[in-house]
Amino acid sequence: MNEEDLLKRSAEERDKIFKRYEQGREGAEIDPWEDPGFEVYHATDRYGFIHDKRLPSKVDPQEARKLQIEVERQKKWLKMLKNWDAQQSKEKLHSRVYKGIPNSLRSEAWCKLLQIDKLKKSNKGKYQEMMILARKYSTDARQIDSDVNRQFREHLHYRERYSIKQQMLFNVLTAYAMYNSEVGYCQGMSGLAGVLLMYMDEEDAFWAVHILLTDPKYAMHGLYKEGFPKLTRFLAHHDKILTKLLPKVKKHFDKHGLDTILYSLKWFFVCFIERVPFSLCLRVWDIYLFEGERVVTAMAYTILKMHKRSLLKFSDMDTIVNFIQVKLYKDFLFDDDTVIRELEHSMELLKKSKLDHPGPPHIEELPQRPFGVFSEPSFEEIVGIRKDKFSDKEKQTQEIVTLTSDMARESAEKDDEKESHLSVGDSVGYTGSKFSFDPSMDDASSLLDCDHGGSRRSLADTSVTSTADLSVFSTVTRSQAHENSLDTHSNMSDNSLGGASSVGSGMQKPITSAQSTPRATPHNPSPDVLRIYVPYSPLDTPIPSPHNGDVPRMHPCSFPEMNKIRIRIDNDELATPLVEHGRIKQFLLEAPEFDMQ
Repeated sequence: MNEEDLLKRSAEERDKIFKRYEQGREGAEIDPWEDPGFEVYHATDRYGFIHDKRLPSKVDPQEARKLQIEVERQKKWLKMLKNWDAQQSKEKLHSRVYKGIPNSLRSEAWCKLLQIDKLKKSNKGKYQEMMILARKYSTDARQIDSDVNRQFREHLHYRERYSIKQQMLFNVLTAYAMYNSEVGYCQGMSGLAGVLLMYMDEEDAFWAVHILLTDPKYAMHGLYKEGFPKLTRFLAHHDKILTKLLPKVKKHFDKHGLDTILYSLKWFFVCFIERVPFSLCLRVWDIYLFEGERVVTAMAYTILKMHKRSLLKFSDMDTIVNFIQVKLYKDFLFDDDTVIRELEHSMELLKKSKLDHPGPPHIEELPQRPFGVFSEPSFEEIVGIRKDKFSDKEKQTQEIVTLTSDMARESAEKDDEKESHLSVGDSVGYTGSKFSFDPSMDDASSLLDCDHGGSRRSLADTSVTSTADLSVFSTVTRSQAHENSLDTHSNMSDNSLGGASSVGSGMQKPITSAQSTPRATPHNPSPDVLRIYVPYSPLDTPIPSPHNGDVPRMHPCSFPEMNKIRIRIDNDELATPLVEHGRIKQFLLEAPEFDMQ
């Protein structure tokens, strides 16, 4: 196809996507896998999330007591919200925020904490202007469309395809990608905007996202821009805290090769969304909007401190990561009030230790381009042609993370040498961490690997970015990434099929992003790990999609006929370890590659 045809096809695709959201559910062609089943008698909690259990036969006395206390607090909050600028309100705000904002008043309280009205009045009509520009020029619409249907799949208002909330989320994200062209769209922002839209209207959520990204109190811009400079800085600071205040936990993590990036990305990237129970997440957000970014550092420390005993008992990487990312989301093991009291104590302790904040942001973390100034996208951005190389900033970030990981690994190896009492059997006992690792369970790879069912096991909404790919955190070389990774714009699936094609646990349909970069594998290739990839379809070959009217409808798990699946085994003529009955057996593979039609 020539350039004119490619531009025409991109415009038609963008137009189809926007029309579906403008039309909503009425008359829309929705595949069954896009609209999850719903049983009336399944329990829906007070926040709108659907749980796979029956409604309780009687009211829990403890929950009833909590609701009664919240009703009493509502009266105080109503009075305070009416006199927000009064000195008496300011004096009581701290203690009342830490006790929890009543859910029915969270919308108004959050808007006041973020001072949204002030910003909205000074930019009247700007949101509508950005929506119009997005409708005509957005290069992120395809990726946002895909992510909207992944976000909060178990929430009553987000579960239905093209529902009102999905329409609002799509509008906010596409408009903000136009308004903040330096960041554009990064998938972590879908979780951010999704939570805000539970408590705000569309335009308020738009300006709330902007405040969270640009206000020095929160400064999330540096988390999402190319190279992720703030993320790197905060991860390093988290390691510093562990080294000083939780040295046993740090040593235990290093022993099992558990780098900070493998378990904590979603803590920093989206402020604990889908990493702690939602009721606790809201309490943390209350304090975050009040105090600012130092709350994130303190909460990360608090989680590990409160579960220190459990973490030290685990003997392999997979179990530790599963506990932090999955089990604590389902059940934090402490009630919310206890956690918040411990969080407040942690903030005081970190402040005394001068570790409550990593210091002022670097210049590279701050916005450099003016907001709301339209610049027509290039041909490559419009048609979604990928970059061939990492940028200098991505290479620099990769080197920093690799160096940190290597230093931790070397330190752990030295410690192991001192422990001469360990037997050979003991040294290979944690085969899960040494010889295999499930990438669906770690934050670093799940930033690359989207989950299509809203799974709690991965970073569903921070997998691939429009400005940079988080593969910069991988420690493999670019040649390995090119040869062994999945399609640059595709995302590995977890265990479910919520919103896109997937086969087994490692393949799905390509998702093109305007400015995404080459994708690397999420961790050093282990000799017994198979990586499966599907080659790109040519640009002039349509990618089968349920919404693409000019190609036959296909099952979500099917692939274009011209594609092959290649299984590659990286042995490089070295022995592939096999652990059997506590002993290592050696064997070589003569045929390292297999092609399957």
